[in-house]
Amino acid sequence: MKLKTNVLLIAIIAATGGLLFGFDTGVISGALPFLKQYWQLSDADIELVTTTVLIGAVLGAVTSGKLSDAIGRKRMIIVNAVIFTVGAFGCAYAPNVAVLIVMRIIIGIAIGITSYVVPMYISEISPTRARGGMVTLNQLMITIGILVSYAADYWLSDDANPESWRWMFLVGFAPAVVLLVGMFFLPETPRWLISKGRWDEGAAILRKVEDADIVEQTLAGLEKDLKAEISNNTKWTEVFKPWLRAPLIITIGIFFFQQFSGVNTIIYYSPIIFKMAGIVSNTGSILPAIIIGAVNVLVCFVSVLLLDRVGRRRLYMIGICGMVPSLAMLGACFHFKEQLGASLAVFAVLSIVCFIIFIAISLAPLGWLLISEVFPLNVRGVGMSIGSLAHWGFNAIIAFTFLKLVNTLGIDYTFWMYGLVCLVGIVWGYYYIPETKGRSLEDIESHWQAGKSPKDL
Repeated sequence: MKLKTNVLLIAIIAATGGLLFGFDTGVISGALPFLKQYWQLSDADIELVTTTVLIGAVLGAVTSGKLSDAIGRKRMIIVNAVIFTVGAFGCAYAPNVAVLIVMRIIIGIAIGITSYVVPMYISEISPTRARGGMVTLNQLMITIGILVSYAADYWLSDDANPESWRWMFLVGFAPAVVLLVGMFFLPETPRWLISKGRWDEGAAILRKVEDADIVEQTLAGLEKDLKAEISNNTKWTEVFKPWLRAPLIITIGIFFFQQFSGVNTIIYYSPIIFKMAGIVSNTGSILPAIIIGAVNVLVCFVSVLLLDRVGRRRLYMIGICGMVPSLAMLGACFHFKEQLGASLAVFAVLSIVCFIIFIAISLAPLGWLLISEVFPLNVRGVGMSIGSLAHWGFNAIIAFTFLKLVNTLGIDYTFWMYGLVCLVGIVWGYYYIPETKGRSLEDIESHWQAGKSPKDL
């Protein structure tokens, strides 16, 4: 059955939030060498400037779970678009490091909220059979945003102009405006409307987006959930009850292994890593990042096609099993840098490309997809907020410790340590990654209520 055009259009516009997520995550990479030169920053200062956006993301994740349940997914995305717009200007025209840090925190708050509200919006408005691909479209847009940030960094970089970083940050204004305007023309999700008792509106939207043969079944499931919520007077603490222990472990665990694989050290610090590999100029150190960003986009596009065909669980195992040798090779490149000589940069890029291929078809899209699927409607906002908090908290730890680990252990042992984490992730994934392909959100909820294990889903 052909996917309805309106569903794809809705998902693409909403996923512009993912593009902003990726852009504002990646833009710091090319800006760092110029910021270091412009303000004479130390390694500790660089880590602080990098990590502040993640601190903001944690704040966004902590404070906004209930808010998205209260005001709706659509309005939450609109608010974020405004914050992204303000943050882009604030970063571009920051007169000193202190103001830049404040603006990066503001951008981070928007990223933290967007990281769960956009996949939640897409998940709730997508037809069941295409939900995986539609939600992963958000991950694809994140990778496109990262690539756009790398390309903009390279295009706008000028070794003769230490203030090149200002233009890099300003580019983020354009997609923020697209998201802001576009969201005014999109509907609220039928599941949120129905949860607020707005049955006629919710049912009308559901009939426009869901496959006709399961509309009535979906409405019946939502009615059952709503009655149970009213009778139980559900509170946000429901998410911590024993029957939802598995979704919580899945949510926190997948982001732990995603982040402690070290993926975002490459996203944030790739020009610095390539300078360690022997590339001297600021502009030249950004170029390999564009190659990595392009591979990331291409592989993520493949994952969009595979998730609803191959399934979540199988892709997770394929991906994490491939990440281990990729990180081992990357560490070996720097361990034998004297023997590799001038070819070190080439081998480092190839190792990173291998790593990106495996994580981009597995843990990168699966994190946001699974947390949008495993929680019941009445606590989905809170559950995804916890997932977002875990993601950004672990992300901040990695970003704030990478250069410290490199200076203490060496870059080779740092990447080998990330590889060991992925080894543990293989065992964890066998027991805790569920197969949600083709299952309705209501079916998944029933599975947890029956006390069944994740690997049996």
